[in-house]
Amino acid sequence: MSAASSKAILLIQTAFIGDVILATALLDYLHQTEPTTPVDFLVRKGNEGLLKGHPHVRQVLIWDKKQAKYKGLWQLLRQIRATGYGRVVTLQRFASTGFLTAFSGAPERIGFDKNPFAWNFTRTQPHVIGDGVHEVTRNLHLLDPTYEGPVVAPRLYPTPTDEAAAAPYAADGPYLCIAPTSVWFTKQFPQEQWLKLLAALPPRYRVYLLGGPPDVADCAALIQASSHPNIVNLAGKLSLLASAALMRGAVLNYVNDSAPMHLCSAVGAPTCAVYCSTVPAFGFGPLSPFARIVEIPEPLACRPCGLHGYRKCPLGHFRCAYGIETAQLLAVLAEAEMAKGEMVK
Repeated sequence: MSAASSKAILLIQTAFIGDVILATALLDYLHQTEPTTPVDFLVRKGNEGLLKGHPHVRQVLIWDKKQAKYKGLWQLLRQIRATGYGRVVTLQRFASTGFLTAFSGAPERIGFDKNPFAWNFTRTQPHVIGDGVHEVTRNLHLLDPTYEGPVVAPRLYPTPTDEAAAAPYAADGPYLCIAPTSVWFTKQFPQEQWLKLLAALPPRYRVYLLGGPPDVADCAALIQASSHPNIVNLAGKLSLLASAALMRGAVLNYVNDSAPMHLCSAVGAPTCAVYCSTVPAFGFGPLSPFARIVEIPEPLACRPCGLHGYRKCPLGHFRCAYGIETAQLLAVLAEAEMAKGEMVK
């Protein structure tokens, strides 16, 4: 076992895309505080592209949750134990990653106290949602419980290939990006609401619709129903890092409380985050230099209805989304134009 591997750190985050993006803040923090410490990162299969070419990651470990899930877990445990990490840090509160951490053989095994395997961690931290503390700071406390500094923004590093993929679209005049979908229905601004915004946007802007392969049909339906003269469906055509590179050059990016919001944070892209059923106080808000949150102006007794959202509105009215006015979204665009030096004609 080499001296480097004996003190290397393994970070574990096998949840969704947005969770991995937020966890990258720890990579930059470790690079600043422990520049000689090798850092490996374990993600679920499908999210490894986020870390391609990341300068502060030595190795990306991948867990395929869809094929031989538990066999893969045992294989990962053997690999982790053989590597001989000095620290293993799980950023999740679930048993699977707690199991890997608890039995990793690392001298330091760190995670949140709500993890079922926390009894075999050497150090735990509380994880309290709803107190206004950002998830990045909650995660940073796993590395440094005394940390009281500013919220560290996540950071991604689009590769030259990603930059080249985005460049032709970015060069074609002033543009806006809209990422209209979400895994959770109640986190997703409804199509009717997006259509109102598209109808009100200045026609001089080209609008790019972003998303993954599952979002192609929804974006196509939005274009078909819209009267805006200049919309392009890029869903499924760009990698996550290429999408981030494109968003970075937009006058403004309209996003849900979902992964594209965190992509914006990770490249400093101007952000208008639309919150429907969830609330910023959960601690997952945007961290770009220019970031604005739009939500229904008046309080609703039913909001928030849950941490992650639901497949449908529990009460059937979805007022948290339909109560948002198009004027609120346009007001953020006016701010973004001033910040970017663009003026609508």
